Amino acid sequence: MVIFCAVWAAFVPANVNSPGKYADAVAAIAILAPSFGLLAVLSVVGGDSTNCNTTALPDYSNNYNEGRRARKGDPSVPLVIGGSSSVAAKILCRILGPLSVPLMSYTASCPCLSDRRQFPTFFRTMPSDIYQAKAIAHIAIRYNWTWIGAVIANNDYGHVAVKIFQEETQGKGVCLAFVETLQRENIVSDARRAALKIQASSARVILIFSWYTDVRELFLHLENLNVTDRQFLASEAWSTSGNLLQNLATSKVANGVLGVAIRSSPIPGFEDYLTSLNPSHRPDDEFLKEFWKNKFGCIPEVTSLSSGSSLDSASPKELIQRANLPTCSGAETLKGMQLSFTDTTQLRVTYNVYLAVYAAAHALHSLLSCPTKEVSSGSNSSTCDSRKHIKPVEVLQHLNKVNFTTPQGELLYFRGSDIPAKYDLVNWQQNSQGSLRIVLIGRADGLDLHINESAIQWSTGSHEAPVSVCSESCPPGTRKANRKGEPLCCFDCIPCAKGEISSKNDSLNCEHCPTEFWSNFDQTACIPRQLDFLSFNETLGITLTTVAVSGVVVTTAVFVVFLCYRQTPMVRANNSELSFLLLLSLKLCFLCSLVFIGRPSVWSCRFQQAAFGISFVLCVSCLQVKTIVVLAAFHSARPGAGTLMKWFGPGQQRGSVCLFTCIQVIICAIWLSLSPPVPQADLDIPGLQITLKCAMVSVVGFCLVLGYIGLLACTSLLLAFLARKLPDNFNEAKTITFSMLIFCAVWVAFVPAYVSSPGKYAVAVEIFAILASSYGLLLCIFAPKCFIIILQPEKNTKKHLMGRWGSPSDRGLFQNGDVVIGGLFSLHYQPPALDHKFTERPDYKACTGLEHAPLQYIYAMMFAVEEINNSTVLLPGVKLGYHIFDSCGRPPWAIQAALSLIGGHSTRCIPLIIGGASSVTSQILSRILEPLSVPLISYLSSCPCLSDRQQFPNFFRTIPSDIYQARVMAQLVTHFNWTWIGAVVANNNYGHVAVKIFQEETQGKGVCLAFVETLQRENILSDARRAALKIQVSSARVILIFSWYTDVRELFLQLDNINVTDRQFLASEAWSTSGSLLQNVVTSKVANGVLGVAIRSSPIPGFEDYLTSLNPSHQPDDEFLKEFWINKFGCSPEVTSLPSRASSDSTPPKELIQSGSHSPCSGAESLKEMQLPFTDTSQLRVTYNVYLAVYAAAHALHSLLSCPDTDRPAKNGSSTCSSPNRVKPKELLQHINNLKFTTTKGEVFYFQGADIQAKYDLVNWQNISEGLLKLVRVGHVNGFDLNLNESAIQWNIESNQVPVSVCSESCPPGTRKANRKGEPICCFDCIPCAKGEISNKSDSLHCERCPSEFWPNVEKTACILRQLDFLAFNETLGITLTTAAVSGYVVTTMVFVVFLYYRQTPMVRANNSELSFLLLLSLKLCFLCSLVFIGRPSVWSCRFQQAAFGISFVLCVSCLQVKTIVVLAAFRSARPGAGALIRWFGPAQQRASVFILTFIQIIICAIWLSLSPPVPERDLSFQGSKVTMKCAMASVVGFSVLLGYIVLLACTCLLLAFLARNLPDNFNEAKLITFSMFIFCAVWVAFIPAYISSPGKYVVAVEIFAILFSSYGLLVCIFVPKCFIILLRPERNTKKHLMAK
Repeated sequence: MVIFCAVWAAFVPANVNSPGKYADAVAAIAILAPSFGLLAVLSVVGGDSTNCNTTALPDYSNNYNEGRRARKGDPSVPLVIGGSSSVAAKILCRILGPLSVPLMSYTASCPCLSDRRQFPTFFRTMPSDIYQAKAIAHIAIRYNWTWIGAVIANNDYGHVAVKIFQEETQGKGVCLAFVETLQRENIVSDARRAALKIQASSARVILIFSWYTDVRELFLHLENLNVTDRQFLASEAWSTSGNLLQNLATSKVANGVLGVAIRSSPIPGFEDYLTSLNPSHRPDDEFLKEFWKNKFGCIPEVTSLSSGSSLDSASPKELIQRANLPTCSGAETLKGMQLSFTDTTQLRVTYNVYLAVYAAAHALHSLLSCPTKEVSSGSNSSTCDSRKHIKPVEVLQHLNKVNFTTPQGELLYFRGSDIPAKYDLVNWQQNSQGSLRIVLIGRADGLDLHINESAIQWSTGSHEAPVSVCSESCPPGTRKANRKGEPLCCFDCIPCAKGEISSKNDSLNCEHCPTEFWSNFDQTACIPRQLDFLSFNETLGITLTTVAVSGVVVTTAVFVVFLCYRQTPMVRANNSELSFLLLLSLKLCFLCSLVFIGRPSVWSCRFQQAAFGISFVLCVSCLQVKTIVVLAAFHSARPGAGTLMKWFGPGQQRGSVCLFTCIQVIICAIWLSLSPPVPQADLDIPGLQITLKCAMVSVVGFCLVLGYIGLLACTSLLLAFLARKLPDNFNEAKTITFSMLIFCAVWVAFVPAYVSSPGKYAVAVEIFAILASSYGLLLCIFAPKCFIIILQPEKNTKKHLMGRWGSPSDRGLFQNGDVVIGGLFSLHYQPPALDHKFTERPDYKACTGLEHAPLQYIYAMMFAVEEINNSTVLLPGVKLGYHIFDSCGRPPWAIQAALSLIGGHSTRCIPLIIGGASSVTSQILSRILEPLSVPLISYLSSCPCLSDRQQFPNFFRTIPSDIYQARVMAQLVTHFNWTWIGAVVANNNYGHVAVKIFQEETQGKGVCLAFVETLQRENILSDARRAALKIQVSSARVILIFSWYTDVRELFLQLDNINVTDRQFLASEAWSTSGSLLQNVVTSKVANGVLGVAIRSSPIPGFEDYLTSLNPSHQPDDEFLKEFWINKFGCSPEVTSLPSRASSDSTPPKELIQSGSHSPCSGAESLKEMQLPFTDTSQLRVTYNVYLAVYAAAHALHSLLSCPDTDRPAKNGSSTCSSPNRVKPKELLQHINNLKFTTTKGEVFYFQGADIQAKYDLVNWQNISEGLLKLVRVGHVNGFDLNLNESAIQWNIESNQVPVSVCSESCPPGTRKANRKGEPICCFDCIPCAKGEISNKSDSLHCERCPSEFWPNVEKTACILRQLDFLAFNETLGITLTTAAVSGYVVTTMVFVVFLYYRQTPMVRANNSELSFLLLLSLKLCFLCSLVFIGRPSVWSCRFQQAAFGISFVLCVSCLQVKTIVVLAAFRSARPGAGALIRWFGPAQQRASVFILTFIQIIICAIWLSLSPPVPERDLSFQGSKVTMKCAMASVVGFSVLLGYIVLLACTCLLLAFLARNLPDNFNEAKLITFSMFIFCAVWVAFIPAYISSPGKYVVAVEIFAILFSSYGLLVCIFVPKCFIILLRPERNTKKHLMAK
């Protein structure tokens, strides 16, 4: 039994430490050891009891054949040679270890067996696997294989080997491309996976640590994939496998295998020994007999069959074999036979056995030898151990010290359990038949490799070692750069950077060359750098020299041209002296660039910068002085500035140039004397060449030189820019401006280019800048002049240079008077075509295309002047005259006419002008007239910008500013509650300012613009189409349009094309009264219902008669009326037979032609009775503004010319009144500013700055017949007062209701407005008010929260009082819970009755009937207490419900706990000596326990309910129309203690029941109690979160549900099984059944 226990004690660690299948092998060996291996080993070790000091072993002779084990009576052996595997060796060591019997193995190679702590008795003649892994690692290092794949067995053998391989190759550049594992159980799939990996990998060398069976399967898969070019490294496990060698199927794959094998060594005489073996010589050798039977097929007989002992000892199987096999003849022999058994050519494991025997013999020899044979011990006994009393522990000691020389001459000793590692290195080579053979190619002694490389046959078929690398070696000139995320063996070869080299292979870093050296082309060596500079003989130097010399030649040519033509106006007019000096300086600039080319020297470095700086300052100084002279010449032409030119005479000009140049000379002298540039080799620039350059010792000096040039250039540029608008013919300002722009641009670009250019290219950049700026100055200034001088000499005249603009036209209406006022009107709309070829002077020709409306304005002015002259009140005694010109609708013509009025051909000063048909024209005229303080009164300029008195102090107007019409539009929109408006505006100030004012006016009033589309007159078709499509897709029903009527017409045409006829348009005054649109039948559907703002209309009494009485015969000098007469009647009005000379001179050629091409008028032509727009005075709008303007001018003149006190003489005898002949514009301007009078209509008129009080008509376009519209006045505006007759408006919809234009409909009460993200505020959603909130008006921005005792109604428009709510008996939930509680009570009562009826039966009595009845009673109380929670909470119900709940459940759980304790005590008392235990749990003690546990809960409830009991309370925190009436826990601690005590008892009961669950089931309730308490605890654990999260009365329902569910759980789990047996299985309700086991 000792040995048996030792085996199984060794099993545990062996099983734990053994991987995979070897754990199963360990278990199998441990099981077999006691019967087979253990018997054999122990038989050997134990021997006979008479020869061993230990207890004799039992005799097993009846179970096994004598020949297969040591026989009884044999002496015990002190040493065992065995352990054919590492697993077996470990088990045997653990078995033999306690007996100190050494075990010497010949094949166990696991490194774990080297551990002397675990295996102190183990030795082996086989090297550890560590050494073969190291040997293979050294082979890989020897052949520079850095990229190796590994295939290993999925156990300790494979994993340890590959780990040792990696450790040995660490830091030596060897990497594993992959590691694939082979599991014997899944060898097919694993081998296929590994083969695919080998095929895909770039590794050419594959290391395999596995068994030959696994390798065979792998080679078969590689053969299928035709992978035959890999070099395999074999471990000793398969390197000598004959099975693989003889397999022709895998010979192509396995050819060239290089492996590590167990060393082989010859044993002299061993072959003869084997061939001489014969059963007849060894009658007791059962193994030999068996071999003989297998090899020769006969039974060797050493004795006759009649021998009883032989027959008795033969096994049944052997008796059968003897009956079936013949008897050997005795002539059989092993000599001459080729058998693996007798093959001694490669003795590997055999030699290990041989060595083990010799090691054991030498240990025994050492033990048994007497060191001194002559001397005997004092006890007279031998000092040598007796051969019959050899102790294993002594053998173990001598074995540890063994050190001897083998018969082959090798030294053998043990280092721990190991011997010195020695291996054979073998190579698999293919013979001529295609089979493989093993060739010894070297040995491994420890870590020393001895290889005959010439004898190796590689897998590639050549004698050169294969290459297996992830990356090829990096050649010189490159460095290794590891790839990110890949092994160290995988790298890229990166070329060395410029200036770096690497002179060997696989350099990790490149080395920098010294500063005076540079890397060669291959970047493998450093070579000296060569000097480099910009020379004359290289391409760049030749190019720059050619350009510089060309510049000198061109400048010289220009100099010669100017010298030859020095007397011409072109040369003289442009300051010839400075021009010659400028040309000379340009020559110097071109020449100085040549100094920069060539090898730098001390003097060239100094001279080049000085020449450059001084030459350019001289050049720029000439330009600056020329520009100053031009400015001075033009400014001296002003009155009082004649002396200005004295300061810029020829002497001053020369002095200025000299002064500017001397400053640069001084700067250069100081710089070059203190720290001049010096030639220096620039070593900082990488490259094979060293640049020799002029180094700036002082950058400050160079910056001062450049800065001074830049200062002069910028000053010259600024002055030339100021003079650019002076007359071009003899002004060089524009050419100087352009040339200086080029100059500055070149030198600004020079700085970064100079700084960033390397070596000699910095010099080239500076030369380029010098040449580019010099050529720029030369070409921009002198090329145009030379072109005129040489190619266009006709322009080189004084007349051409001094030419002026053409004379203005003299056409107009004139009436002389004491005071003459001017008038400008855009009578024609087609300006003449101008020739912009610049071949002749500009000339203003006559305009064409007469317009009728401006003609009416002209006659309104003439009519007003006539009325004023006929008045006795206004300007009495003063005749008012007028000069009226046509401005042709273009600012240049208006300027010409205005200048003609104030200082042209008129004989009398005109103090005031009425004109400015557009805002642009008015701005220009006002700026021109402002220095002369001439007032300008406009009748049609409405731009708000003209209200600025600082810019336009002399401007006035009788039309309101556009600000007011935009405000009126805003008032209309807010009046009709249109909040979603589209806008189409002209793409100019008129449109943009109007829409801006509209937005400002509607801000904060809920009005938004859905879109703003612009119309550009140049792109009117595309813009109108785009705007029409936008109107079509927009939800805006009202469209606001600020644009001209021509643009609106195109927009309406586009809308008609896409059938958009349901929009309401708001019109600005620019098109609201357009007759062209009103009469357009095509757009009538679109334009119907337009509501617009119009200039106010007012009648002018007598004006209609005045217009109809007009006739050219009455106004012979009225050229405008003549042109109108020709256009209207088609005849030429003739006032005389032949026109006078003066008349023909003043008449334009076109009119002379027209008058000649038309027949003369009869004289009967008249405007009376004709319906013409010209004579239509029903709606005088702009015409009335002109009429007002004339009266305003007249009243201002009346105020100026009136004498305030005629009776008082003036001081110094002079009059205080102004004379009509000496009216000054400035005085008139002051009187206009203070003007205030009453018009003929009784309105008070005055100017507020430039503006009058805003008055507009509101007009509506109404459909009178198919396609015809009429303009109807539906209201008017006075200032900000809107007067509108809504009933008179005709809308553009079928009904006569005001159209609706909103982005979102109004939000009703009960909702609030929520703006949409990214949209205007008019676009919103109506969000219903949240719970507890209301809104009682439309479009509420916010909802208001109801008070806590109120709740919104269904519509959320009002707060109503919340109703009380509680869990009542008459609602569904209350009825359900009540039914459940009553049902539970009834079921409990029925169970109680059943138990009471069957109280004498074993089932009731066996389970503690008294506690069962008490438990049923408590369950009744639990069911009943739930009813207390239903109904309206009151003070006493709140207190009673929690007390009843807590006490009932504690009583219930206490009964269960006591029942469980009694069961446990009953079974414990059944043990010997524990009989008195049950006495402590008798009936009285059980009752007391229940009472005490329940009484504790009663005390808890009493304290809680007396200190802070629950009280009924309204729960206002819960949102809803109802207020929950609940029992509020005044003290959560009390309720928690009550629940906690129940939980404590329940957990204790659960624990006790769980401990008693495995007691006999028949009369043990523990399992039932356990399950019931699980349910109980689960219910009350789930109760807490449900209780906390439930709202209102559902809190009470949750607690009731928990009470009922847990009560039902206890009732069903504990009593239902018993009732089932009592009622339905009475045969089980017997004592016999309950006590059975």
